[in-house]
Amino acid sequence: MPVKIRLQRHGKKGKPFYWIVAADARSKRDGKFLDKIGTYNPNTNPATIDLNLDSAVQWLHNGAQPTDTARAILSYKGALLKHHLDGGVRKGALTQEQADAKLAAWLDEKAGKVDAKKDGLSKAQADAKAKALKAEKEANEKRLAAQAEAAKAAEAEAATEEAAAEEAPAVEENNEETEA
Repeated sequence: MPVKIRLQRHGKKGKPFYWIVAADARSKRDGKFLDKIGTYNPNTNPATIDLNLDSAVQWLHNGAQPTDTARAILSYKGALLKHHLDGGVRKGALTQEQADAKLAAWLDEKAGKVDAKKDGLSKAQADAKAKALKAEKEANEKRLAAQAEAAKAAEAEAATEEAAAEEAPAVEENNEETEA
């Protein structure tokens, strides 16, 4: 029976959530599976991957073939590297301690890269928020300045109308005197 390590879709429409499973290659995508190895949530940034490394490596040792996406996930989490190092231990190229040290060093380096990306994303998000706040403040200041100018213009117009209204009766009185 050929075994595949693949993704099984769960979640709502437009919000996928995947289980990483070992399943018979002939079973349906979301059908029967042999073992749940982990989960994958692409909705978060960066994507959240929870993987049982030992179970995944055991399935790889037993001959399970990962799909392209599952292979990328296994590679990202270090399962393929552990499988490769275990092959070197079996052949006698290195000891189990050396293999464990190489895997631990690689995992530490990978964790550092992921943390740097998360920090960069949070910093970019904070910068975008600060920039939006600054733009909003400038827009509010422009709006208030425009309202103040409109109020001054209205006051000036009202003053000119009052002055014109006061001059108009005086002109009418002069006109009446000249007509008589």
